Amino acid sequence: MEQVPDFWRTEVFHPLSVHFPIALLVVAFLFKIIALRYRREVWERGGSVLLGLGVIGIWVAIFTGNLADGIVSRKLCDPTVLKDHENYAWITAWLFTAGAAIDFLRYIKLPLFKSRVFLVVVLLILTGGNALLTYVGHLGATLVYQQAAGVYVPSGDCAEFE
Repeated sequence: MEQVPDFWRTEVFHPLSVHFPIALLVVAFLFKIIALRYRREVWERGGSVLLGLGVIGIWVAIFTGNLADGIVSRKLCDPTVLKDHENYAWITAWLFTAGAAIDFLRYIKLPLFKSRVFLVVVLLILTGGNALLTYVGHLGATLVYQQAAGVYVPSGDCAEFE
């Protein structure tokens, strides 16, 4: 039987797409904290751009996670970890999306949205989002490193690599 190249295995798309939005969302959060502390617009706008890109990326990660779900779930000893990973990922994605929506409202030319209160609200949402992001990442690592989710396990003699 001919082996499918690793890159074209559907379950591989998820780890390829998940790390970039994690980095973007964490750095966006840091930019927003710096913006609140030093009142510099460049940090504020940079955080908004990173947040927007991170939200797009998190939805790509959700999509690729759904692609991997059907393949990975059949081989797990404890599928409840996968279900928790999926459920908390959805909550995290919606939380960051809400934070980005509120953040982008701040750029509308209405005095109400210009208030620093909105920046604080965005920061609170991003704090919760980053806490959940950490937990979702922990669940994902548990799936990979404790249950070998999506990991190709070679034969005992590794004959397929000769």
